[in-house]
Amino acid sequence: MSRDFLINTMIRWSQRIQEALPDKKDELYQKALAGSGWFVPENIDQAFEGIYNYLDEKKMNSWLKSYDLPSRNGKPKNVGIVMAGNIPLVGFHDLLSVLCSGHNCLIKTSSQDHVLIPFLLNLLLELEPKMVDRVKLVDNLKKQDAVIATGSDNTSRYFQYYFRDIPNIIRKNRTSIGVIEGNESNEDLLKLGNDILQYFGLGCRNISKIFIPEGYQLAKLFEAIQPLEEVTQYHKYLNNYDYNKSIYLVNREPFLETGFLLFKQSDQLVSPVSVVYYDYYKDQEDIEKEIASVKDKIQCVASKNSWIKNSLEFGTLQTPDPWDYADNVDTMKFLLSI
Repeated sequence: MSRDFLINTMIRWSQRIQEALPDKKDELYQKALAGSGWFVPENIDQAFEGIYNYLDEKKMNSWLKSYDLPSRNGKPKNVGIVMAGNIPLVGFHDLLSVLCSGHNCLIKTSSQDHVLIPFLLNLLLELEPKMVDRVKLVDNLKKQDAVIATGSDNTSRYFQYYFRDIPNIIRKNRTSIGVIEGNESNEDLLKLGNDILQYFGLGCRNISKIFIPEGYQLAKLFEAIQPLEEVTQYHKYLNNYDYNKSIYLVNREPFLETGFLLFKQSDQLVSPVSVVYYDYYKDQEDIEKEIASVKDKIQCVASKNSWIKNSLEFGTLQTPDPWDYADNVDTMKFLLSI
């Protein structure tokens, strides 16, 4: 399949999703929410916006022009994809990459996200018959030539053993951090708050820890993010907030609270739902050394105007482009090498 055919198919797919979704939305979203209580309508809407961003014509062209896409001529490999289910449609980029590489997809969806991916696939297969033999949903992966698997640190050890004899990308837990310089506006800080709370903080691109300059008053951040307090209307989130607050109180651990987010000073990176860890730094050199020391555990770093080297701007973490690869591992390069 040619590059032009692939890009055209992906663009048509995006258009078809946007046409079909309004009529199916209520039923689809109810089924998705039944699979995971975290998949509230606002989060699914956000996930679909991410899909449309991936399938944008200019971005698809810009992404794929960097690769020598071969004509498979009937010789594609079978690539297994083990999808995560922490946020809606989180496995879509792997699916897109396999399709664009010319290989076949064997998809093992997460038990928490077994509704949305099949919905998208059905639309694609109705739209383009040439894709029918290239995508298959499976209960178990058995006869794949390569695999891309995403899970926790614990499941990754299982994946590494089980798929040890074939080419693979095995992803572990990662998280993201934010760095406050000290001169941010309320608008900047609100964007940081969104990077923390979108998808309830469950994604690897969510900020779970912030670094602040010595002497910085967190009250300024608390005031700026107050509009996000509506997150407590979701009972699963509120239950986590109440639980973590109770634990800290019982254990007499110091913390700060906004009424919807708990802030705790810690040298750890990955915080529980409803909690943000924070720590102090002296200067830019100090914080960049700290980031370098934990780079293998970090998905993204965010700062105002990308102040920190190789960081993203506040408010952009949940809108990755096709070339923004998880764990900084070039998925397309891997797929074209097998």
